[in-house]
Amino acid sequence: MRRMLVWGLYALVLALAPLVFTSSHSQALLSQIGIAIIVCLSYNMLLGQGGMLSFGHAVYSGVGAFLAIHTLNFVGDGLALPVSLIPLVGGLASLALALLLGWVTTKKSGTPFAMITLGLGEMVWAMALMFPGFFGGEAGVSGNRVAGSPVLGITFGPQIELYYLIALYTLVCTALMYAFTRTPLGRMLNAVRDNPERVAFIGYNPQMVRYLAFAIAAFFAGISGGLAALSFEIVTFEVLSGYRSGLYLLFTFLGGTNFFFGPIVGAILMVLALVLLSEFTQAWLLYLGLMFILMVMVAPGGVAALIMANLRLAKAGHLRRLWPGYLVLLATALLALAGAAAVLEMVYHLQLGAALGPELRFMGVTLNTHAPGSWLGAASVMLLGLGLFESRWRPFARTWSEVEQAVSKDIKRGESL
Repeated sequence: MRRMLVWGLYALVLALAPLVFTSSHSQALLSQIGIAIIVCLSYNMLLGQGGMLSFGHAVYSGVGAFLAIHTLNFVGDGLALPVSLIPLVGGLASLALALLLGWVTTKKSGTPFAMITLGLGEMVWAMALMFPGFFGGEAGVSGNRVAGSPVLGITFGPQIELYYLIALYTLVCTALMYAFTRTPLGRMLNAVRDNPERVAFIGYNPQMVRYLAFAIAAFFAGISGGLAALSFEIVTFEVLSGYRSGLYLLFTFLGGTNFFFGPIVGAILMVLALVLLSEFTQAWLLYLGLMFILMVMVAPGGVAALIMANLRLAKAGHLRRLWPGYLVLLATALLALAGAAAVLEMVYHLQLGAALGPELRFMGVTLNTHAPGSWLGAASVMLLGLGLFESRWRPFARTWSEVEQAVSKDIKRGESL
């Protein structure tokens, strides 16, 4: 019953989101989030469920995008295929490529697997510029999603129509990938991740399990690439790059690989960072790197692990002891972040915006890169925030430990009863 409620709420959010955010730009942003959810969940099939660290997952989403955009152009030339089915073409193309390359890729696990995916990813990315007839060279391949005959009056020209197509694919793909985790193959994939020797001992082939999961993950990645081709109506060789694979890794990890909904959180963060954060600052990639380092140090389980831990504490009635500490840590962390960001923005302005003059606006304050007072003030705010954060972190950590022990005792007491 609870699971059905969660899925119903998920479908309701997908259905009502464009009615809340009604502008075309907001709906385009929501469409990108849906695409990112599919590709991050497919990546987590490898990383979180199978323990396979891939540096080449963008190859499969990218190949799916290229096949989809070419199919879209064929539809425009008279191919009798509904535009709504084009993402499946991308998925099948990526599945075929994964069946071809996956056997070699999954022969090894751990670091060798990661290096093989990196090598294959760089090879395909380099080939994109060597074969401009298919990949379009540096200009890429463009198309028009308003192609073929409308179905029930739907042309996918308006952004709202495209969004609901992406939302439908997102819901179905999410459900299918969740269902995969409940299948014997999904359970065996977890076993291969944890102890491949024991899996081999009971008669299963760990490589075959990895190979099948690799192909299934590529299929869903290809669907996301096909949806992206419809959304942007252009595909360039950048979609095959190692940079794109690194983004999938970064935000899947930030969302949390140990919980199924973690990559969904990571996908939302990825789109917000790429689309919104990049609009505010030129140093957005640096901020992403710092955020990744902070999450690895403080919460290696990702945002999902933090959410689940606090839900467990709230269920046990102990979260109220931690709220004051949370608020104080948040305030001091924001203070330190404001100071550090001011320093970074001035450094970037010196390097990239010097022609615009020494002054810049940051958070409503005018900073002067030639004035020692601006540097001293920003550094002082950063150090003050760091000092206050450090002074409150230790008491908070002790309180957290006490709460964890109390919850553990309550669980043991309940089991004994």
